[in-house]
Amino acid sequence: MIIFHIDVNSAYLSWTSVENLKNHTGPDLRDIPAIIGGDQKSRHGIVLAKSIPAKKFGIYTSEPIVSALRKCPNLVIAPPNHKLYRSYSERLMDYLKSLTPEIEQVSIDECYLDFTKIAAHYASPEDAAREIKDTVYERFGFTVNVGISTNKLLAKMASDFTKPNRVHTLYPNEIEKKMWPLPVEELYMAGHSSVATLHKIGIRTIGELARTDPGILTLHLKSHGKLLWEYANGIDDRPVVSAPVKAKGIGNSTTLSRDGSCEEDAAAVLNSLAQNVSRRLKKAGQLAGNLSVEIKYHTFVTNSHQMPLDPPTDSAKALYSASLKLFSRLWNGEPFRLLGIRTTHLSEADAPVQMNLFDIDWEKKARLKKLDDALLKVKNKYGNDVVHKGPT
Repeated sequence: MIIFHIDVNSAYLSWTSVENLKNHTGPDLRDIPAIIGGDQKSRHGIVLAKSIPAKKFGIYTSEPIVSALRKCPNLVIAPPNHKLYRSYSERLMDYLKSLTPEIEQVSIDECYLDFTKIAAHYASPEDAAREIKDTVYERFGFTVNVGISTNKLLAKMASDFTKPNRVHTLYPNEIEKKMWPLPVEELYMAGHSSVATLHKIGIRTIGELARTDPGILTLHLKSHGKLLWEYANGIDDRPVVSAPVKAKGIGNSTTLSRDGSCEEDAAAVLNSLAQNVSRRLKKAGQLAGNLSVEIKYHTFVTNSHQMPLDPPTDSAKALYSASLKLFSRLWNGEPFRLLGIRTTHLSEADAPVQMNLFDIDWEKKARLKKLDDALLKVKNKYGNDVVHKGPT
């Protein structure tokens, strides 16, 4: 099996630059000290993407704008344009899907591609990766890195090597030379708190982690320690999971203007997301039988967890309550920059629902459903901001 990990270089900055050059509306932000994010006048917000010249000033992603401006007073700041980013992302994914349907998109600017079934069409994986990289630049004007290996973990690690516009391999026989000398914080899924723990027990490189007794790691980091040991040794059996042709879920996510640091921060965001998803479920005439919550930490590590909804529901209150439970189970205490909820296992709203015999408060649920429906009608007529139902 051969897997590619394809990652857009500084996606937000690149896509904004391509539009600037195409429409003569601004400079190529990639060539000057520049960032995407925040507001230059108010000096609020965080750095979402940075140019290589900005990086030379010590500016880093997720850094507060005010801090970045202290390092580089002449820093050019462009506001985010998520509609534009979605457009470029869709065009990139459509091109890759024209090569093979075996594509797993994991974020707006990165995906895995299972090269195995189309390998016969190319002289080598490296030749295919270079062709993909060059075609993306010729068609769309931005660059990507392509990592190649036999599993997803190693392909992703390879794509994070020298940037931009590069192809890198990290086959199992290259792990000791290419990956083990790297600092342990560069290992996928090694977050800030995990790295701090590893440093305390004398582990500084990925190679040192790989050669450590996994029992010791489990003692200090529980199950996450075993996972990090496996990744340090290049072990990963996750398949590339291509998306179904028709979406089978409804969800929403948001990037926080500032990193959240407590459950109260999360509660406000999750309530808003639950209200939004509830409205979309009702509009689609669907009930959700499963809910998942996603957290992206300030380190850009992403985790998610899910639970069934019994009975299936489109209630904002039920979605919010379930999302709070999932967040509480999932959150590791580190600052978070994105929260998302997604409903799956959808069924028609007018389909018969199997009631739980031990849930006797059906009248209360019916009243809450009527309240949700009434709020939806008001918002559809007068706008989303006319009335808000607080978290309960």
